[in-house]
Amino acid sequence: MTEKRGGSDVADGTETVAVKQTDGSFKLYGFKWFSSATDSDIALTLARIVDKDGNYTQGTKGISLFYVETRNKYDQLNGIQIQKLKNKLGTRQLPTAELLLDGTVAQLVSDEGRGVAAISSMLTVTRIHNAISSAGAMRRVVHLARDYSQKRHAFGKLIASHPLHMQTLSRMEVETRGNLLLVLRLCHLLGIEECGDATEQDKLLLRLLTPVAKLYTAKQAISIASEGLESFGGQGYIEDTGLPVILRDAQVLSIWEGTTNILSLDVLRSIAKTSGGSLTSFFSDIQSRLIPLVTSSDLDIRWCYEQINKACREISSFVDLSNKHQSLMPVAARDFANSLARTYIASLLLEHASWDKAKELDIAVARRWCEQCLCPVAANSVSGAYTPEGLHKDTQIVMDGYNQSKV
Repeated sequence: MTEKRGGSDVADGTETVAVKQTDGSFKLYGFKWFSSATDSDIALTLARIVDKDGNYTQGTKGISLFYVETRNKYDQLNGIQIQKLKNKLGTRQLPTAELLLDGTVAQLVSDEGRGVAAISSMLTVTRIHNAISSAGAMRRVVHLARDYSQKRHAFGKLIASHPLHMQTLSRMEVETRGNLLLVLRLCHLLGIEECGDATEQDKLLLRLLTPVAKLYTAKQAISIASEGLESFGGQGYIEDTGLPVILRDAQVLSIWEGTTNILSLDVLRSIAKTSGGSLTSFFSDIQSRLIPLVTSSDLDIRWCYEQINKACREISSFVDLSNKHQSLMPVAARDFANSLARTYIASLLLEHASWDKAKELDIAVARRWCEQCLCPVAANSVSGAYTPEGLHKDTQIVMDGYNQSKV
C-alpha cells in the first residue's frame, strides 16, 4: 500500500496512524493512494503508532508493520472505503485502488518502530516474484516471435529466412536465457536460505543479488517485449492480437517493488551494511564457477573465462577507486548494478556451457553474452561520466531551454 507522498520514500511518505485499542489491537486511519490486489483477503501495511496525545515519531523509527484482514466476520469491509479504481497502463486484470482507512482493525506484527526492517523479508520475496515475471514475459514474447517467423511470409519467403530478422531474435534469445539463469539462481538461494541450509556466503549473496536481479530483469523484459512486438510488424500494435498487453504489463516491472535507481542504491546499501561482505561473496561465487574451467581446451570457453575475470577485476578496481572518492559510487550505482548483473550472468552461462551434457549452442550463447560490455561502470568511469564536471554537464543538458511553468 503506497501513500500519496510515499513510493520508495517510506520514511517521509507514511502518514497513516495507528491508535491502540483496549484489547491490544489497533485501528488505522489514513489514505492509501495505490493499493494492489484490492480484492485480497489480507494485507500488510505500515503506519505510525500515536500516543494518547496524538503524537508520533517522525522518520523510519516511527513506522510499524501491521496485519490487516480486509473483511470482518460478517464479510463487510474492515473500515476500508474503496475510493476509486486506478486507470492503469497495464496489469488491468489486477484491481488497484485508492483506499481510505477509517478505523481499520489491525494487529501489530513488528516491534514498535521496526516496520521497515520487518517488511524487508517480504520485499525479498516480492522482488524475486517480480524477476520471475520479467523472465516469464521475455520467454513468452520470444516464443511467440519465433513461431511467427515460421509462418509469416514477406518478400517471397518466410521471415525466418531473412538473416537480419533471425539475428534480432537470436539476440533476444540470448538475453532471455541469461536472465532466466539469474532468476533460477536467485530462487535457489532463497530456497536454501528458507530451508536453513544456506551458508553465510549464500545469505550475503542473496541480499546482493535480489535487487540486482530485480532491476536488471525488469529493464530487459521491457526491452525484449518491445523488440518482440516490433518483430510482428503492424500486428504487434493491434490489441486484438493480445500482443500489446505484454508490453503494457512489462512496463510496471521496473516500477513495482522499487524503481531501477532505488534498487541500485539498495545494492550499495547491501555492500555497505555487510562491510563489503556481500561483494566478496559475489566474487567468490563467480570464482567457484570459473576455477574448474582453467584447464578447458575449448577456445571459446577459455575466451569467456578471460572476459569474466577481466570484468571482475574492473569491478574490483572501480570499488577501490570509489573508496578513495566517496562521491563516485552513488552516481555510478545504476551502471555498477548492471555490471554486477552482466558479469554474474556470464558466469552462469559459462558454467552451463561447460556442463558435460551441454550443447554446442550453449557455448555459442555464453560467448555471445560475453561479447557485450560486461562492465559498463568501468567504461563510463574512464569517459568521466561520474566526475563533478560530467554531472554538471548532465544537469545543463537536461535543463537547456527549460522555462519553469508559472501555473
